Amino acid sequence: MVRGACLLMCLLLIGGCGRGKGSGPGKGGTFVYYVNTEGTDLVKKSYQIEDVTIEKSIGDMLKTMQKEPDSIDYKSVFPKGIRVESWVLTEESILDIHFNSKYAGMKPEEELLLRAGVVQSLAQIHGVDYIDFYIEDEPLMDSMGEAIGYMNAENFLQYKGSSLHLYQLGNLKLYFANDKGDRLVQREVSIRYNSNMSIERLIVDQLIKGPSAEGIGPVMPPETKVIGVSVKDSVCYVNLDEGFLNNTYVTDPRITVYAIVNSIVDGGASSQVQILVNGDSNIKYMGSVDLSKPLSRDLDLVGE
Repeated sequence: MVRGACLLMCLLLIGGCGRGKGSGPGKGGTFVYYVNTEGTDLVKKSYQIEDVTIEKSIGDMLKTMQKEPDSIDYKSVFPKGIRVESWVLTEESILDIHFNSKYAGMKPEEELLLRAGVVQSLAQIHGVDYIDFYIEDEPLMDSMGEAIGYMNAENFLQYKGSSLHLYQLGNLKLYFANDKGDRLVQREVSIRYNSNMSIERLIVDQLIKGPSAEGIGPVMPPETKVIGVSVKDSVCYVNLDEGFLNNTYVTDPRITVYAIVNSIVDGGASSQVQILVNGDSNIKYMGSVDLSKPLSRDLDLVGE
């Protein structure tokens, strides 16, 4: 909830929220801020502020920020369902932004990233000195019931998601290989994990780690490195390094491929999985499994 977000505020704000003039565009041009695929850190991309009215610049930037980018490496800071309902720029150069009611239901880390990204992006527009957030017509409140108040770019620090230690316990249903390496077996694994990590990335990491129970075997080489895991339009993109290709743990390459696909489709929000190696999908895994297109779950390989 929004009110819980301020429990983490010391990780993100300098000296709390307060009225202070922003610095405007930084060196090296202007940017729009996105969030990485893990949902743990901000990513900035070059953005050209057109020489038009202040109002037009604000509207264009907000429209850009709410639109999902054409990339699997980063995404909008606006979680699904969160949108700007209206905004107004006052004579005092304060930009009041009114969000829909779903803003109040965001996870604390999502809310912090959205707020940091929106403020740092819009504060670059000449004529926007301060930014104030509202949920519908009510001011955004902190955990003490006080209004967050005016914000500018200087309030926010770039930070790494590793500073948000939000750990929880959970269970994953993962697919591993049987002792012969020619069939899949499903096992439930209990883990303690950082809730900032996407469930899809968590699944891939656990598959690389391999099983701890006896009688079942790994499906991926432990030296495999994860380049990135992201979800776009119900497709999960799993980008691995070349260590993934050196697999001696299974006799049937489909076991490895569908251990990944089945585990992600069963445990996440994707209906298909696209596997890439160093960003390339034009591959036949171990000479036989075509990875050029997204794959759907296949339970025919699952044994007893």
